[in-house]
Amino acid sequence: MESRLSKKYQSEIVPTLIKEFGFSSKMQVPKLKKIVLNCGVGETTVNGKAMQFVEYGLAAITGQKPLVTKSKKAISNFKIREGLPIGCMVTLRGQRMYSFLDRLISVALPRVRDFRGVPKRGFDGRGNYTMGIKEQIVFPEVVMERLDRVRGMDVTFVTSADNDEQARALLSHLGMPFRK
Repeated sequence: MESRLSKKYQSEIVPTLIKEFGFSSKMQVPKLKKIVLNCGVGETTVNGKAMQFVEYGLAAITGQKPLVTKSKKAISNFKIREGLPIGCMVTLRGQRMYSFLDRLISVALPRVRDFRGVPKRGFDGRGNYTMGIKEQIVFPEVVMERLDRVRGMDVTFVTSADNDEQARALLSHLGMPFRK
């Protein structure tokens, strides 16, 4: 089943971006490749069960099992040993990606307290955008009683755009509420 945003991308956004940037082919139009959700858990050295709560949160939000990331080297100041689990990540592609983006824009972001839009400074110069969400509980799928505490996460939008201007145009046409 094709999502609402992927249909909108094909029918409305591609022709709009062709006119806006003067592309000669619709294959030049930037598209959303993937969305990566990342949640770092530095407290696994103290609380071993923290990783289970983070995994539950990401699995509930995305609908797929998160990958546990492990430390590459030991850092004694942070009490981290090599191979210690320190975070979780989920990579979304295809229809799950569009479905997540639709829920993020229409359900989760409006539930954020004092929300005035997402910052424009999260672009990396290569057409990718990263934003932080301070609370996982803005997603209605996450039940607060099944978490030990409120945690945040990073959401990275990887696009095929050549520069930040094209990526910003793509994301704003998809409905991303940037600050004025």
